[in-house]
Amino acid sequence: MVLYPQLIMDALATVTYAGTKKNLVESQMVADTPSVAAPQNEGDSWKVKVVLEFPRDTDPFLKSTVKAAEAAIKYHCAQVFGGSPAEVPVMVEIETEFKSKPRPEVGKMLPDVKNIIAVSSGKGGVGKSTVAANLAIALARLGYKVGLLDCDIFGPSMPKMFEVEDARPYAVNVDGRDLIEPIEKYGVKLLSIGFFVSPDTATLWRGGMATNALKQLIADTDWGELDYFILDTPPGTSDIHLTLLQTLAITGAIIVSTPQQVALADARKGIDMYRNEKVNVPILGLVENMAWFTPAELPENRYYIFGKEGCKQLAEEMQVPLLAQIPLVQGICESGDKGEPAALSSETMTGLAFINLAQSVVTVVNRRNAELPKTKIVGIQK
Repeated sequence: MVLYPQLIMDALATVTYAGTKKNLVESQMVADTPSVAAPQNEGDSWKVKVVLEFPRDTDPFLKSTVKAAEAAIKYHCAQVFGGSPAEVPVMVEIETEFKSKPRPEVGKMLPDVKNIIAVSSGKGGVGKSTVAANLAIALARLGYKVGLLDCDIFGPSMPKMFEVEDARPYAVNVDGRDLIEPIEKYGVKLLSIGFFVSPDTATLWRGGMATNALKQLIADTDWGELDYFILDTPPGTSDIHLTLLQTLAITGAIIVSTPQQVALADARKGIDMYRNEKVNVPILGLVENMAWFTPAELPENRYYIFGKEGCKQLAEEMQVPLLAQIPLVQGICESGDKGEPAALSSETMTGLAFINLAQSVVTVVNRRNAELPKTKIVGIQK
């Protein structure tokens, strides 16, 4: 009895790959002609070697497909030799290759990104996403290459703020890897889970699903060269924050709060999270949002609705810079809802405030990089 490569190909043609609903041969997954080696001595087995090529190393059908291919080869060999597949004198070796190169390991992601800035808040409703969006645009207007990642998996808001809710990112092949091409608007490269889920449907994911989605948005995207990569983190402290700290070496964090005491209490927790000895991410400074209310008809008047200079006092207490005080102006809300953030215009009071914030961020980042060592990625606790 003799085995030959075509017999092996016939066997592989009976195995359906779930990713394409076609067999392995039709799916062009057999990387090369199978090799068949006859026994050298009496009692030795035939040796069959097959190389299967999968789209990526994270293919969910990889293990089941390999097992099915091995079983099919054994079955076809049993038809030649007689007996059961478990008894045939054939050793089957199946190697796997991948069309898309594997994701870079932690520590080697985003090699062309110079500074990673986390914009955080202790609680929701303080305007953190508004600050993150306007900061990114203001940095771009200053001439820097900027990326913005909406890290709020359960409540993404950036697509609406940039008026790109209908945008659908597509894949590009870069150096053998299939990567997501971020949406670009106002000079900012933007990505959000909001581009991939229905805006009218709640995202009911367990923590593991959310963190895996976040890792994909970070590592499987063609961010290219960036001077500043802004992370709009969800409010509070959560699995998302831990994932970011375990995935990226964050240059520094910016804490956003209103002057209200209840918001400042939560802001302290946000500061403590980054200053934890196991995290040790520098606090670049605080941004006091909704610092005062100025009515359009009385531009010189200030009404301290949420308290006066609470963030300024907290910054002094924590010995960190107060980067900006952003007034509460109706135009900020309206411009965000229309997808035209205030930072697009430096002629308005709020637009100028965000440009000044961007300039302050550049200053503190340069000082941080000159005086402090690079942030280390937080180790995973087992």
